[in-house]
Amino acid sequence: MATKAYLLVETAVGKTRDVATTLKNLEGIETVDVVTGPYDIIAMISADDMAVVGNLVTGSIHTVPGVVRTVTCVAVGA
Repeated sequence: MATKAYLLVETAVGKTRDVATTLKNLEGIETVDVVTGPYDIIAMISADDMAVVGNLVTGSIHTVPGVVRTVTCVAVGA
């Protein structure tokens, strides 16, 4: 069963659209929405397991120029 997680992203001023475009092109990112509120982007990740989610977040997302901070919320069921 796949692991699903929601990624809350805070971006640097003026970088939200650039970060959103980059995230949309990463494998494992299912949806990317630019939102209002304390975070600038909410993305949904779908991966085989938590290790893949962790590697995606730390290796591919944290290194995107304009990403200031992320919070990863793992879905645990309904």
